Amino acid sequence: MDTRLLKMFCAVAETGSLVTAGRKLHLTASALSHSLKALETDLGCRLFERVGKRMVLNQAGEQLLSQVRGPLASLEAAAEGIKRLAKWGQTRLRLGASASACQLILPRVIRELRKEHNKVELLVATHDTPRLVELIREGRLDLGLGVLPVESNDLDLRPLFRDELLFVFASAHPWAGGKSLTREEIRAQPFILYQRASLTSKLLEDYFRDMEIAPATIMEVASIGAIKELVKLGLGVSVLAPWTVHHELARGGLKMRPLGSRPLRRQWGIISLASRRLTLAEETFCRLARTHATAMPLDRKDLPG
Repeated sequence: MDTRLLKMFCAVAETGSLVTAGRKLHLTASALSHSLKALETDLGCRLFERVGKRMVLNQAGEQLLSQVRGPLASLEAAAEGIKRLAKWGQTRLRLGASASACQLILPRVIRELRKEHNKVELLVATHDTPRLVELIREGRLDLGLGVLPVESNDLDLRPLFRDELLFVFASAHPWAGGKSLTREEIRAQPFILYQRASLTSKLLEDYFRDMEIAPATIMEVASIGAIKELVKLGLGVSVLAPWTVHHELARGGLKMRPLGSRPLRRQWGIISLASRRLTLAEETFCRLARTHATAMPLDRKDLPG
């Protein structure tokens, strides 16, 4: 089967449009249409149905997409590896990380990485863990730094550190007094939380459910920086880890306290394909990230006195 035709098929399946896929592949919609017809003729069945202007996969198309995505990603990764070897002395490192890790962890790690690999070509993308995993499986990222997902056979999960999620609130908030909190007081608070598609939000949702707490109001925000500013203005409370608000805690603008007697912890780490051996630059990045993590404030023991 012609891999070129399969790549065209995947592009149309992902975009749902001949025109959009054509722009991505630098082909005309007409050329793509003819190529898809050739693939359907070769397979002896239709792969798409037209719904208005969109190209929608039928059952045969969905099955084909699920079976060819992995092999095509592996072929692309193999080709990229060969291209890297062709550039003697140069290495490309494609990193993905959560927004908070990009802001507070990567800068120092990358600075140290440059000292040991000054010719490395770095590409950095910001995504939550579920999207990082997708991009790694598609061969579009080499390493992902985020909250570790459920263990998967095709992924290599390298633990870096464990942090604890705590309530965070303005210094003038009534919770700053330190008295014990009742479930009713927690339920009554307006919460400002990170977007629900993230693994962190799912951990917090399960934790609150176990405590039989359903917050009355939730503002969903896709930026940790924006959450901190909203909390500082007294517009609600949030749930974050100490390392994400370290400077605000030191300056007294924000305060933290535990969620309860049972800590809620996350495991952070570096994600890569299990089938791919890491390069020297990638191994160096992992080592430097572990070293940096040892100095980070991670749980209630690290809160200012």
